[in-house]
Amino acid sequence: MNLAEALSVRKDLQKRIDQLKARVINNVKVQEGDKPAEDPRELMGELDDCLKQLQDLIFRINATNMATQSEGHTLTEMMAQRDVLSKRIQVMREICDQAAGTQERYSLSEIKTVITIDVKTLHKQIDKLSAELRKLDIKIQGLNFVTEVLD
Repeated sequence: MNLAEALSVRKDLQKRIDQLKARVINNVKVQEGDKPAEDPRELMGELDDCLKQLQDLIFRINATNMATQSEGHTLTEMMAQRDVLSKRIQVMREICDQAAGTQERYSLSEIKTVITIDVKTLHKQIDKLSAELRKLDIKIQGLNFVTEVLD
């Protein structure tokens, strides 16, 4: 199984765990004299099996990410770089939005605010970082399809 398939299986397992949790919660209490629609103990067993599978899969994915190298960097390093780059872009966009917002003054006696950063330059930096992020994400996605998950 390649990393892309493993990531898909992980996502499915996480959804399954959430569904099983909801089913257990819906069946742990019933009115006196009634029976639950499903046996919560049986559901808990199935939930436990899914959690064990998820733990094993996460371990294997992480081990594979640490062992996979491209251009002198592990896949884990590239993913950390991608996450921080995404966060940097998000923060810069929020700063840019704040700086670009208009100020409404109702009279000349109101205090005027001034922008303390160059919004145009900030937009250019965001565009450059966004292009870098796309390139890095494509590289990571490509590795996910050609890298086999370690056993």
